[in-house]
Amino acid sequence: MPKFLTSLIAALLLIAQIPAVPAPAVEPEVAQAEQQRIEVMARAASTVVAVFGAEGAGGGSGVLISPDGYALTNFHVVQGAGNFMKCGLADGVLYDAVIVSIDPTGDVALIKLLGRDDFPAAPMGNSDLLHQGDPVFAMGNPFLLATDFHPTATFGIVSGIHRYQYPSGTILEYTDCIQTDASINPGNSGGPLFNTAGEVVGINGRISLDKRGRVNVGAGYAISINQIKHFMDHLRSGRIVDHATLGAIVSTNQDGAVMVDNILEDTPVYRRGLRLDDEIVSFAGRPIRSVNQFKNILGIYPKGWKLPLAFRREVDGNIETHEIIVRLEALHRSSELTLDDSPKKPRGPRLPKTERKEQPPAVLKTSPELAKYYQKKPGFLNYYFNELERNRALRGLEDLGDFSEVSSRWIVTGKTETGEDFRIVFASTGMGMLLGENAYLQPLGEDAAIIDEPPGSGGLLAGLNHYRRLLTMGAAGFSEFFYVGSTPLDGVGERVDIVEAELNAGRSLWYFQKGTGELVGFDFWIHDDADPCEVRFSGRREFQGRILPARWTVNHADKTFVTLNIENCEFPTSDDESVKEAGR
Repeated sequence: MPKFLTSLIAALLLIAQIPAVPAPAVEPEVAQAEQQRIEVMARAASTVVAVFGAEGAGGGSGVLISPDGYALTNFHVVQGAGNFMKCGLADGVLYDAVIVSIDPTGDVALIKLLGRDDFPAAPMGNSDLLHQGDPVFAMGNPFLLATDFHPTATFGIVSGIHRYQYPSGTILEYTDCIQTDASINPGNSGGPLFNTAGEVVGINGRISLDKRGRVNVGAGYAISINQIKHFMDHLRSGRIVDHATLGAIVSTNQDGAVMVDNILEDTPVYRRGLRLDDEIVSFAGRPIRSVNQFKNILGIYPKGWKLPLAFRREVDGNIETHEIIVRLEALHRSSELTLDDSPKKPRGPRLPKTERKEQPPAVLKTSPELAKYYQKKPGFLNYYFNELERNRALRGLEDLGDFSEVSSRWIVTGKTETGEDFRIVFASTGMGMLLGENAYLQPLGEDAAIIDEPPGSGGLLAGLNHYRRLLTMGAAGFSEFFYVGSTPLDGVGERVDIVEAELNAGRSLWYFQKGTGELVGFDFWIHDDADPCEVRFSGRREFQGRILPARWTVNHADKTFVTLNIENCEFPTSDDESVKEAGR
């Protein structure tokens, strides 16, 4: 045997005698964390939606947030898709879906998948708890890779929080958004950004692109879920949702302070005392140290919300600090939010060929079963859902008794908080009030002017006429009557549902407690450039089988005008509707 073979065999025999070294064991904590991540992603994937136009055109992502099929996506995903669309889930099934509402400024849309009431839904987290460096993962359908609708997952971290992205030639503005390096590409738009618990903390929408192509370069942006929570009930309203403005422009001075550069005098914030050259100290409980911080806060709230604002000014060498509660104004005129209904050429990828016809018909017919989920009405995106939410909010009125047969006249009497007697006559020809020794009258009718009666109340009598019409006629008592959304009542506490009513020149907002549907108050405007009459209800009393609030607190311009304690209410059957009885 050759010598080299003898040496080789000897070496191999020697190696064979060396005991094998076992592979290092995976630490139990590491294995457990890996398994937990896999399970979280599997649950999250079941809630992710692949969104297409009704003909299979376009392409984007979304996420289910309720078992009855409501899902969030981007406005720019559904723009031009029409009223109905197709949505694929990880179970491989393609579902019909209908548009509910859009927020063009915030780039958010709410759609509803149809056909089930047990959809998998993702829980919504708290994006305010995010920190730079927190792990997150994005899910969606980039480049239409998932032909079976099972989403792509990309892992990353929170690269930044409270980012502000300027509008680029449109009304679309990303405020207080989340920056992430999780890979987000075309097709991911509208998809969820999850934390490691599988909670939605953002909706992916924008990316920074390489100049050579539409490819992410490591900077993606997600709309914070807390912003969307503020708008959630507004999105359920079937309307085109608007954002807010303070009615003031700010800039940073040479010392870094955020100062008021310009302010409109017909705005609530001006009437609360803010003036030119005042320094903004805090807004909505957050300190303000830059213009972008101010814009970030303003951009995450709907119009109509009340928020605390602190400002300071120098007076005779002394610094005065003021704290006010301000109601936010609408950012846009209604005409600026009107959408063009003309067909648009869809952009982006298309539904896989196995799921669509090669030559779809020029006009897509909607089946009667689907058509019932869409109602067209001026001023609404889909009136079907507004009517749904409005009727839900009004159910609490059913517990108050039948007021339909007492629409002609009521007589309410009692004492004010200071012990004065009062008497209010509700009638179809006018509203009358005797307060102490003073009598007040608000004539009614198409030609009657709405006035501030009693003076300084903001139009209490005209507002109480809206109250009478609400209880006796419901929606039929107004020219416009629709669900708005929800807000913390007077800027604090639990959310209340809002229903808006319009009649002639008067406008009112009605606040219903969520869950119980109890009517807790209303605001009434004699005109839009005035502070409203704010009436808050508490307690209950029954009169002739009908229930009215026991205590009515009337506020105007941040001051209590009067508090009325109701002692009696009569519903006379006489045809005499003279409001002169208020002064008897």
